[in-house]
Amino acid sequence: MSVHKDIKRITTHTLQEFKEEGTKIAMLTAYDFSMAGLIDAAGIDVILVGDSASNVMAGHETTLPITLDQMIYHASSVVRGVSRALVVVDLPFGSYQGNSRLALESAIRIMKESGAHAVKMEGGSEIRESIERILTAGIPVMGHLGLTPQSIYKFGTYNVRAKEEAEAQKLIEDAMVLEKSGCFSIVVEKIPATLAKKVSETLVIPVIGIGAGPDVDGQVLVSHDMLGINKEFRPRFVRRYQELADLIHNAVAQYISDIKNKDFPNTKEMY
Repeated sequence: MSVHKDIKRITTHTLQEFKEEGTKIAMLTAYDFSMAGLIDAAGIDVILVGDSASNVMAGHETTLPITLDQMIYHASSVVRGVSRALVVVDLPFGSYQGNSRLALESAIRIMKESGAHAVKMEGGSEIRESIERILTAGIPVMGHLGLTPQSIYKFGTYNVRAKEEAEAQKLIEDAMVLEKSGCFSIVVEKIPATLAKKVSETLVIPVIGIGAGPDVDGQVLVSHDMLGINKEFRPRFVRRYQELADLIHNAVAQYISDIKNKDFPNTKEMY
């Protein structure tokens, strides 16, 4: 299957075409200009400016503390580094729940101030009004079901969601609500692979999985996890493509050693 590197700019329409032709969608997170440029140049389809920035960039335990202003800062940094990928930005906790007018204002600020291409929101039928209101402004919305980290205190655990029949049925119903409301795609996180397959087969729009098995329309991972920058987080759904933490550690240790031993800078490295 071709990587479609010839496509000048990925759009929501491109992702729909990918699903229809059976081309898997590749999605990763980025939170800054440099990383976004590297990931984009490699040919990634979608870059998610995730509220996971709260964890990997700011060191918080959950995604809850990150603010709308901080998300806009990260998103605008990413957009400046991207020329091909579709850039999707998480609406952070407290910027849309229970208030569709606030949701619209938050989404407009993200689009206007960062130059991103779409927003992502966690939740099902309970945020339908907010989704529909955002769409009236012409802003594309990606949904997010299953393990929704902004609701971590409600769940009390990061364990797999929707293993029970009732929750699985609600997830399918919520997915259909999101599609009917006008979402261009949805992410399903940490749900059984058989359920994710059913959701993907039921929906017309692309379904992107994280810890949801292979039978969805695409995959997303946190870049710091798959590159091994984040050493502590090792869930079974993360494949490590590199161990950058070790490479960085060794490089810094060598730099320190070269300074202490008066080897850096040498005669070629000065004016």
